[in-house]
Amino acid sequence: MTNILIIYSSRDGQTLKICQRLQSVIERHTQQVTLVSIEVADRVNLQTCDKIVMGASIHYGRHNPQVLAFIERNQSILESKPNAFFSVNVVARKPEKQTPDSNPYLRKFLKRIHWKPKQLAVFAGKIDYPSYNMFDRSLIRLIMWMTKGPTDPSAVVEFTDWEQVEAFGQIISSMDISGQ
Repeated sequence: MTNILIIYSSRDGQTLKICQRLQSVIERHTQQVTLVSIEVADRVNLQTCDKIVMGASIHYGRHNPQVLAFIERNQSILESKPNAFFSVNVVARKPEKQTPDSNPYLRKFLKRIHWKPKQLAVFAGKIDYPSYNMFDRSLIRLIMWMTKGPTDPSAVVEFTDWEQVEAFGQIISSMDISGQ
């Protein structure tokens, strides 16, 4: 049975939710999935994994620095296996910013790392104004106002395209572990 590790960095829970959907899709293909947060990823023996997937959300324009550090520490093993990376951000709600080539946050991230993931994806995230503290709610509302997004402070808006997530799960499932 193929052993797939999915490492996630999620601030508000949407990236974890996406990873759980990926896990569900992949396990339908009789592949075993281990899901771990970036905070405990160093405790996993990466050598025992057949495929490695990383997913990270954007918070105020940046991915979690722990993601960058993990990649730097483990670049050679990441490159030695079938692998994938995806970014979750609200900018991806716009059709012209939904692909790895057009999403500014993913492009900027890829320029900062030396690892070249074999599969890439970008998923739109979620805005949950009621769960934010006053500062975050105000700042995110300002950003949304500037980018013509939702600004109602009571709104919860999920932008994630679940069909796109399912399709990425299929891609991960079909990654070849023999020739990489």
